[in-house]
Amino acid sequence: MKILDWYILKRYIFTFLMMLLLFIPIGITVHLAEKIGKILENEVPFAEVMLYFLDFTIYFAHLLFPLFLFLSVIWFTSKLANNTEVIAFLSSGVSFTRFLRPYLIGAFVVAILSIVLGLYLAPSASEGFNDFSYKYLKKGRTAVENTNVYRQLNDNDIIYVSSFDVKNKIGRNFVFEHFEDNKLVYKIDANNIKYIEEDSIYRLTNYVKRKVGEVNDIIEESKSKDTIFSFDVDDLTPVIYIAETLGYKELNEFIEKEELRGSSNIGRYKLVKYRKWSLPVSVFILTIIAVAVSSIKRRGGMGVNLAVGICIAMVFVFFDKIFGVMAEQSDFPPVIAVWFPNFIFGILALYLLRNAKR
Repeated sequence: MKILDWYILKRYIFTFLMMLLLFIPIGITVHLAEKIGKILENEVPFAEVMLYFLDFTIYFAHLLFPLFLFLSVIWFTSKLANNTEVIAFLSSGVSFTRFLRPYLIGAFVVAILSIVLGLYLAPSASEGFNDFSYKYLKKGRTAVENTNVYRQLNDNDIIYVSSFDVKNKIGRNFVFEHFEDNKLVYKIDANNIKYIEEDSIYRLTNYVKRKVGEVNDIIEESKSKDTIFSFDVDDLTPVIYIAETLGYKELNEFIEKEELRGSSNIGRYKLVKYRKWSLPVSVFILTIIAVAVSSIKRRGGMGVNLAVGICIAMVFVFFDKIFGVMAEQSDFPPVIAVWFPNFIFGILALYLLRNAKR
């Protein structure tokens, strides 16, 4: 690599890191100011608070990676343009494509970092962030996926709960039905089902088991019944954020299992899966757009470039959110919802790059 490449690459990485160091503390301060009352009210241990904000940092840094990068590239490239350094580079015989190379190398480094965060660090941070939120900040609320959950576990077993309290691991109005050769063999009803984690058992309240006989049914009743089931506690109803807390391999297995059960939330889970790969790609697209927009010296200076960049960033976020909601709430394909913004902005990047070369 030549001096020009190292010069731009160092500015690329340094400005991006500085952007993270500037905005993340601001985000933490605003979030802390909003939640400090509930944290003090619930007397949260200091160690848990610090761990929560570490998870908060990783969680949101991963989500906003492309936007932080986009603004940082516009910032330092605009400074190069205002100092006529870009003109000097291009006037020396360097083509615009050659000028873009160190930016793409920097984008590759950031994309690798985004993949590592998405596959390994972000899932753990998401779990810690959401668990803390529901434990202390959203007290009285539960991370319930939905009510009236009906699930077919396999060819023979079906379960139902009207609601599920994730914090206390309690399901209400529990029903378990076992079939053989399409005939009901027995049915279990209970007002509540509670998972006892220490003993890995389920405790049923007002337990009633009806075995279907050829002539008469056999009924077994008990005020409380401890038993074991073949399903996991998450099978009752996964929490809203469960897909975000799983590693890539576990997420694929979870999606496959949920598809077999006919889950109505497959779109949400697949969005999380596809975004692990769409975010790194968006890093390259937004880098090209940022360079094409900010490498021109304008009469208004850096302010104009930043204004244009912020507008593009807001449109990108709008597309990402609107298509994400469509995939979650309808049958809109998640893969299209995730990749369509990249496709549109990829075309925009090629158009701007073509004009920038001129």
